[in-house]
Amino acid sequence: MASPEHPLLAAVRNSDTTAVVALLQEEYGTPHARGPHAAAALRLAADALDHRILDALLKLAGPDALDLDGVDADGRTPLLRAVDRGAYDIATALHFAGADPRVTDREGRDALALARHWHTTGTGAGIYRRTVRDGDGEICRELVIGGRTVRDGHTAILTHLEWCCGIATPFAELLDRAMTEPEVDHPVWGATVVAAAGRKGLALPPIWDAAAALRHHPDPLARYFGADVLRCVNLYDESGEDEESPFDTPLVDLFLPWAEQEKDPRVMRPLTAGLAGAMDPRAEGPLPALTRYPDAQVRSWAVGGLHWQVQQADPEALAAVLACTRDTDAQVREGACRALLRARTDDPAPCDALAACLSDSEEAVRVTAAVHLALRDDHRGDALLDALDGTVDRTSPYYWPLQDVWRHRQDQ
Repeated sequence: MASPEHPLLAAVRNSDTTAVVALLQEEYGTPHARGPHAAAALRLAADALDHRILDALLKLAGPDALDLDGVDADGRTPLLRAVDRGAYDIATALHFAGADPRVTDREGRDALALARHWHTTGTGAGIYRRTVRDGDGEICRELVIGGRTVRDGHTAILTHLEWCCGIATPFAELLDRAMTEPEVDHPVWGATVVAAAGRKGLALPPIWDAAAALRHHPDPLARYFGADVLRCVNLYDESGEDEESPFDTPLVDLFLPWAEQEKDPRVMRPLTAGLAGAMDPRAEGPLPALTRYPDAQVRSWAVGGLHWQVQQADPEALAAVLACTRDTDAQVREGACRALLRARTDDPAPCDALAACLSDSEEAVRVTAAVHLALRDDHRGDALLDALDGTVDRTSPYYWPLQDVWRHRQDQ
C-alpha cells in the first residue's frame, strides 16, 4: 500500500494556499519550511503555474530548503522550466528570489539562451486553451502543446533577462517586440518599456528622443509605448531628493499638450500616470478632471496623483477624490480611500466618505477604508480590522497596511 503524500505536497497539488501557509507558518524550524519537501513543493507550484502558492513558498520557506538552482530529473532548474513554459510571472518571481539564470540545461542553454530560442523559433502549433491573468495581473494566453500548458511569455522573459544581463537591445527592436502584441496589459509591454527606460548615462538621451518622437505616430500602440517609456525614464531617475530631476520639466512640457489632444484611452493611461508622478506643479492641473475620464485605469492614475493636493486642502482635488469613493470601478474607489489619508482632520467629509466605504462590495475597498480610518484615529472601521486579526499572514496584501495600523496605535 502506497504511503500517503506529504501534507505540504498535497496542499500544493490541490492549490490550497491556506493550507500551504498554515504548514509553513508553524513554529520556527518546522520541517515543512526547512525540510526536504520544500524544494519539491516549489517545483510542483512552478509546474502548475500557480503563482499564489509559489509566492507563499518564496516568502515563508527557508531559502536553502527551496534549492532554487537544484536540477530536476529532466536536467533543468525551476527557472529553466518556467522559461521553457513561457510563464513570465513564474520566471521573474524565481529570478528575483535569487535563482541563477546562468545555470544550463543538458543542451548547454542557460535561461537567456532558452528564452531566445523560443522567441526565435516560436512555440509551434498548439491548441488554444484560454486567455488568463497571470500572477502579476497581466494578460497572457495558454496553449496546450504536447500535453503541456505553455504560455506566450517567451519574448517578455527574453527581454527581462537581456536587461538584467546588461544587453542593450535596440529601441526599435523593443518597440517591434511590444507592437506584435495588441494587448498592452501583456507582459511583453512592461518588459520592453523597462528595458528601454532603464538605460543609464549617455545611453538615456537617445532613448528619450526616440520615445518622444512617437507622439505623432499614427498607431496608438506606438504612442502608448513612447509615452510609457518617457514616464518610466522620469520615474526611474536617481537624482537625490534635493536635486531636480532633469526629465521632470521636459516630461510635463510634452505630456500636457499631448494629453489634451490624445484620443486613445490606452495612451491616456501612461500620460496620466506620468503627470500624476511628476513633481512639476503644472502637472496637477488636469488631474481632477481626469478622475472623470471614461477609462477606469486613467481615473485610477489620476486619483493616485491627488494626494498632495488633498493634503493641501485644495477644494477641487478633495471634491474629485470624494466623488471617486463612489466610482463604478473598485480600484478607483480603493485609490480614493488612500488619497483621503492626509486630508484635513477638521473636515468630517473625508472620514464620512471612508466610513461609507466600509460597506463596499469589494473586500479590498472595505479593508483600505478601515485602515485609513484607523490611521486618522476614527474607530468606525475597527470591528472590520479586528475580524481580520489572526487571519492575515505575510502573503496577504493586507499584511503591511495592518502593520501600519498596529504601529500607529502603539504610538498613541
